[in-house]
Amino acid sequence: MSLIRTACPTDDPALHALWRECFGAGAGAAPQLPALYALDPDRHRRTFVAVRADGTLDAVVVYVPRAIRDAQGTPVRVGGIGSVAARPEARGRGLVRALLAEAAELMRAESCAWSLLFTGVPGVYTGSGWQTFPTRLRAGALGSTPLARSPYKIRPARPADLPFLTQLSRSAAPLSTVRSEADWHTRLPAWYGPLRGWLVAEDPNTNRPVGWATAAHHEGAGKAEGAVDVREYAATGAGPLAALFAAIAGRARRAGLRWALLRGPEPGPAVLEALPHLMTGAEVRTEHVGMVRPLLAGPERVHAVPRAPGAVHWFGDSF
Repeated sequence: MSLIRTACPTDDPALHALWRECFGAGAGAAPQLPALYALDPDRHRRTFVAVRADGTLDAVVVYVPRAIRDAQGTPVRVGGIGSVAARPEARGRGLVRALLAEAAELMRAESCAWSLLFTGVPGVYTGSGWQTFPTRLRAGALGSTPLARSPYKIRPARPADLPFLTQLSRSAAPLSTVRSEADWHTRLPAWYGPLRGWLVAEDPNTNRPVGWATAAHHEGAGKAEGAVDVREYAATGAGPLAALFAAIAGRARRAGLRWALLRGPEPGPAVLEALPHLMTGAEVRTEHVGMVRPLLAGPERVHAVPRAPGAVHWFGDSF
């Protein structure tokens, strides 16, 4: 029998241990969770745990309040659900469902219009009121279109670039997160890796960033079957974006990869012009990993957000 309660500071070591046990090592590892968890000063009262009489933590659900834009681009308070974990021997007992119910009650009390989460196991959440929505990405063979001599220098990002990257990435796109300074310094590096791994396109006249992108490598059964996954990008136009895409494709080829993935909103003219430098034979794929649940806002208003034109929730804004 497990007791459902909110967390306290003394639970932190057990929480970290539970995340390590459940997410382990390899592709599913999440070593960034403790750092992300620490971003919220009110995290403990927004953390719900199932605890045995001997103090063992069986399951956890964390609610993270974020400002996310609605279908009209207006920021609203949204309850993000993340860091969900349950010990294998404790699964199937309804613990996560009970924790989600507690989280939903607090989200309503704290004026969250709706809730958002991302998962590879949506069935865990459908019984608690969350529903999936489709997101699209482009996939294709690594691009081989030659890039004519480009004036843009491609280099690793530096801390001094952050104000420029913030401006480049600022938008009113539906489903996008209104980022804080802490997001740029902690959350995005936690999901995208250290700043030096991000690429910047530098203007030759001002030496300032006019584009940036970040990507991850995924290897398949064999190294040659892997893909480079472009997880976020922003630029002032097709020129710097093409230079970034060409650099990403070149690095991926040298790593022995053959395929490319591009995430983000429905591509506009600049992205479509630059896309051949990243991939050829691009096809559209649909994923159903995002889920929403209405809280204070009506269902029609909530479900319109991820389906609005230009809607995007970047991977770096994960909870």
